[in-house]
Amino acid sequence: MVNPFDEIAIEEALRIKEKVAGTEVVLVSIGPKTAQEQLRTGLAMGADRAVLVVSDAPVEPLAVARVLQKLIDGEKPDFVVMGKQAIDDDSNCAGQMLAELLGWPQATFASKVELGGDQKSAKVTREVDGGLETVNVPLPAVVTADLRLNEPRYASLPGIMKARKKELKEIAIADLGVDVVPKVKIVKLETPAKRTGGRKVADVNELVNVLHNEAKVI
Repeated sequence: MVNPFDEIAIEEALRIKEKVAGTEVVLVSIGPKTAQEQLRTGLAMGADRAVLVVSDAPVEPLAVARVLQKLIDGEKPDFVVMGKQAIDDDSNCAGQMLAELLGWPQATFASKVELGGDQKSAKVTREVDGGLETVNVPLPAVVTADLRLNEPRYASLPGIMKARKKELKEIAIADLGVDVVPKVKIVKLETPAKRTGGRKVADVNELVNVLHNEAKVI
């Protein structure tokens, strides 16, 4: 299964490709060889080629950003579109870290993306607490996709057949020469204390007394 946020990012890249002649959409994933399945899905949707950075060990967000930085240094894209967060650990920082490492502007939680007429800038509407914010960013830039950015297309049968012939390059993560050593260590996991059962009170006076003298919340 493709991360829904990443699937939306793929769709946005494909829509840009349909509007801008000569655009190439390159997919990247980091994970075990079985991640080829998700990349093939993106290729079937219409992406041109894919790169799988093979790693059997979990990769933290900072390591993800460093791997992507290395690939971007080689590919030199004009635009990077990513899902806003992971769906396994809900981390929401790889895109931001990548932008910092690259020294590129960023627009996170995008619900609308409009390229400038000269394709040298983008106007991005982002979802923030309390409403929407619109920002202009020069390209190249990093954009992370929110759920309302678009509705991803389904892979057609011809697209699935074509995907089999498209390039899917594999690179061992060790060959990139980047630091992927985990920086976070889980030192303890424990379940919350068991909640005690509730009880009924006779009237408001008793409720106030319990809240004041037992719960000590008032």
